Amino acid sequence: MARAAATGAAEEDASTSKRGFFGRILLFFKQVIAELKKVVSPTRRELANYVVIVLVFVAFMMLLIFGLDYLFGQGTFWLFGDGTFGQKPAGGQG
Repeated sequence: MARAAATGAAEEDASTSKRGFFGRILLFFKQVIAELKKVVSPTRRELANYVVIVLVFVAFMMLLIFGLDYLFGQGTFWLFGDGTFGQKPAGGQG
């Protein structure tokens, strides 16, 4: 079985090497069309399911990024202060 597959691949390599430039381009497009015929479109129910899954994932990622941004921001304020660099507040107190 493996030998037959290897022989088929070797024969195809030999036949493609005999083809000219435009013959290889034509072969490529024939193979693309053959692969596109194998594509199966999802049903309406599957498509709705995929949309819900994507929206839930995007919402989760938004919450994760928001949470990490908030935590890193609070950590930065804790580590470096509130950005006044020891200056007195501008209200006249102090």
